[in-house]
Amino acid sequence: MENPRTVEEVFRDFRGRRAALIKALTKDVDRFFKECDPEKENLCLYGYPHENWEVTLPAEEVPPELPEPALGINFARDGMQEKDWLSLVAVHSDAWLLSVAFYFGARFGFDRADRRRLFGMINDLPTLFEVVTGTAKKQMKEKSSVSNHSSNKSKSNSKSKYSKVEEKDEDEGVGEGEEEDEHGETLCGACGEHYAADEFWICCDACERWFHGKCVKITPARAEHIKQYKCPSCGNKRGRV
Repeated sequence: MENPRTVEEVFRDFRGRRAALIKALTKDVDRFFKECDPEKENLCLYGYPHENWEVTLPAEEVPPELPEPALGINFARDGMQEKDWLSLVAVHSDAWLLSVAFYFGARFGFDRADRRRLFGMINDLPTLFEVVTGTAKKQMKEKSSVSNHSSNKSKSNSKSKYSKVEEKDEDEGVGEGEEEDEHGETLCGACGEHYAADEFWICCDACERWFHGKCVKITPARAEHIKQYKCPSCGNKRGRV
């Protein structure tokens, strides 16, 4: 993959690396644990843009092409409880992800506004530490509760992303090993970007895709008065019949 040069490309790179590290620290945690053998040399956890991860030796060149992750994570593996060790690795990995993203920003001359926008996009996602410790899931449930309470007066068919997430948590009983929030897998049908915790979403009753309210110009207030929402694409299809 070529080095990212725009804010969107850097964020896409960040998101891919982040997904890889979440996978290592949750779904693939048994394999990650085994690969961090304390009998081996200094090992690092790398996340790659295509959502693959690797435990390996650090780069030998000085200075390296990109900032390097924390060294020697394997040495602490058997000296502390597993959950504490994973949390420690998550903290160092969070720092590494930010350093890589802002390395690209510095290298390609992001100005003040670009840096602020990049950090804002990153900050909308839970940190690895929050995912690994379960803090992110707890925060999402709290936001779901607040959102649902405030929308009790709205019509039952008004769609918000918060209610969808809460239903999944209750019905499917997601385990701690799958800490990446389900909403992170949902993409906006208009812009293709992921859900952020503080954004309003609406679902099309025809194609059942979810959209950022801002992308389809629907506000929460307006959604309360919509009995059956159809996205621009489905609405146009009906008009052509």
